[in-house]
Amino acid sequence: MKRFRSVTIHPAAANCSLSKKFGVEADFGPSPKITDYRQGKKHLFISPKQGDIFHICASLDRRYICCSTHVISHISNCPFECTYCFLQNYLTDTTLSVIADTRAILKEIKNRTSLQPWRLFRIGTWELGDSLAVSPINNAAAELVSGFRKTPNCILKLRTKSAEVEPLLNIDHGGKTVVSWTVNPPQVIVREEIGTAGLDARLHAMRRTARAGYPIGLHFDPMILFDGWEQAYEALVRDIFSAVSPARVIWISIGSLRFNPEMKRKIENNYPASAITAQEMVLGDDNKFRYLRPLRVRMYRHLLHILRQHGAEECFTYLCMERWNVWEEVFGRYPRSIGHLDYLIARSVWERFPGMGPCRPEKTRYLALEY
Repeated sequence: MKRFRSVTIHPAAANCSLSKKFGVEADFGPSPKITDYRQGKKHLFISPKQGDIFHICASLDRRYICCSTHVISHISNCPFECTYCFLQNYLTDTTLSVIADTRAILKEIKNRTSLQPWRLFRIGTWELGDSLAVSPINNAAAELVSGFRKTPNCILKLRTKSAEVEPLLNIDHGGKTVVSWTVNPPQVIVREEIGTAGLDARLHAMRRTARAGYPIGLHFDPMILFDGWEQAYEALVRDIFSAVSPARVIWISIGSLRFNPEMKRKIENNYPASAITAQEMVLGDDNKFRYLRPLRVRMYRHLLHILRQHGAEECFTYLCMERWNVWEEVFGRYPRSIGHLDYLIARSVWERFPGMGPCRPEKTRYLALEY
């Protein structure tokens, strides 16, 4: 309760285990529906599940090679204040909300994924908020972790900028959950990821989570340009692999700063001290500003080189929201389609982490998928 100015529990969620943690400290009723993005972070609403919440990632765009992850939208908003966060331009009800009924969430997932038992579904909880930021979010995550161990063709993906992993460490996860961190150099964390765990705290949490048997995901996304970025990302990779072995890293994603024109204005209004909108950028046909392509390629190549120097050549590494030509310039090859990338990830999981997938992936089935 100390972290929030108020906690409100929907009456239909009163008997859920998450709700019971607050007892008499909480109010009961509908969402307060706060519209101010920053104020909404300070008020928690625990809600029942209403309607379907399982879907393909909203960022999927057929003009780009996307990783086609699925998501469950059971968290909305985040207590952190990342200057580049798209939620400041997306949410209307900004109250920090968590769906309490994890049983209903798991039932929906099992009903949907059982229709394709041969397919490996990677399912994240981070689309509209950090997966582990605070209690009860990390307690809800722990309940999902326990449930996912019984889903043969699903992997749960928890993604965070926090160090709040304690509820995950002593539960039976069955090797079916990947705990991932968004990682950036300390210079970026201090200036642009306000309120998040520092790099040392993230690395300590990463080390503890890997020791508990979880595969680890790394997301260098968004990479942000600043003076000395090359040396800073070199130091970041070195520190990461001092904390966790590349053998425990299941995948690595790389992407760069991007935002639409309306969000550019929001960033400048909400975080006037930030300089991230000042770099030269180009507007893509997805209506997002990005660094110029030659610069993005240079950044990705540099990071990829460092990763390989530190033993991560076996970790499946992919680009987020980039076209085939950028892939080719960075890797010398590219997936032929979204389904092809989906297959390549499933194959890597099958080969490096036996037992996480339902069966050896069949390329033709993945290539025939529609997105």
